[in-house]
Amino acid sequence: MNDKEYSYYVYILTNEANTVFYTGVTNDIIRRIVEHKIKIHNGFSSKYNVTKLVYYEHFTDVHNAIEREKKLKKWNREWKWRLIRKVNSGFRDLIYDFATEKEIAEFIEDMKKIIKEDELIDLKMRLHNELPKNK
Repeated sequence: MNDKEYSYYVYILTNEANTVFYTGVTNDIIRRIVEHKIKIHNGFSSKYNVTKLVYYEHFTDVHNAIEREKKLKKWNREWKWRLIRKVNSGFRDLIYDFATEKEIAEFIEDMKKIIKEDELIDLKMRLHNELPKNK
């Protein structure tokens, strides 16, 4: 029997004007929100600058979290707006419920370094694969 408790989060992000919503699920809320903030993936949240965490729910069962995410994704904008307003009427960035501003800034810098290192490794691999092979 596994006594370890797992954490999963369903979350809603918005842009600075609070006009666009993105719903997701993660097992690491800080890492995932930072990925949105530094636009690590080219997609909806990056395109529309959706980086502010305005709502989240905690789950210990991944299936329940995924089910809730799917339901919220079907909701219209007005329903999501009301849900957020109930718990976060000022639409403040809730990432600071999990870490301080300094900790988030440090995490962002660490992730940027990792990304640069990964890009260098990818470049070296591509260059190595393109070099003529000695016979």
